[in-house]
Amino acid sequence: MIIYGKQPVYYLIEKHPKKVKTLFVSKELDKKEYSRLMRMDFELKRIPENAAQSMSKTGNHQGFLAEVDELDLYELKELNDAKFVLVLAGITDVGNMGAIIRSAYALGVDAVIISGIKQFSAENIIRSSTGAAYDMPLVHVHNLYDVMNELKLEGFTLYGAAMDGKDIRDVKCDEKRALIMGSESEGIPGRALKKLDMAVSIKMENEFDSLNVSVASAILMDRMR
Repeated sequence: MIIYGKQPVYYLIEKHPKKVKTLFVSKELDKKEYSRLMRMDFELKRIPENAAQSMSKTGNHQGFLAEVDELDLYELKELNDAKFVLVLAGITDVGNMGAIIRSAYALGVDAVIISGIKQFSAENIIRSSTGAAYDMPLVHVHNLYDVMNELKLEGFTLYGAAMDGKDIRDVKCDEKRALIMGSESEGIPGRALKKLDMAVSIKMENEFDSLNVSVASAILMDRMR
């Protein structure tokens, strides 16, 4: 698997160097940094710019690409000890997914469950999360209702973001809690809304249509931790 971009590549070099198989560099490095990278366990290769463009499929690689281990996904049953999980229900924008995973890791969420989509690009999620996807337990279950039923059986209280939900500032969350965030355009499906224990919302001081889902997720996660 190839990832690219200076931030996600260096995140893995510093935090998970054993997951890096080969580092590809298409820009000049100062001698001290080049020497440091050469001493690490992975292979370091200098490549021309056209090769880097080809490997990144013309993405913004910033001169750094890496062949890395595949992203290991978790199973729902492995979350028995989790207290706070985040469920992404039908979110498809990779940039939003990466930003949410990064925020979830920073704010102490125990796991992120990706549902409502049949498959996703691990490479893009690693890049857009700046590498945090390797530190955040990720679960992929296509059917949202299976996820909700399983979480209920495990004793989680289900909270979901909805425009007409209760102000999150007035909510005292249970210890085992799951926050469900709906898709960028449709939000949480109506059938799933009926299965929630509580709908929550962010009350805004100035009237506005809505917040970006990654911004809203970060605010709600912070309020619920």
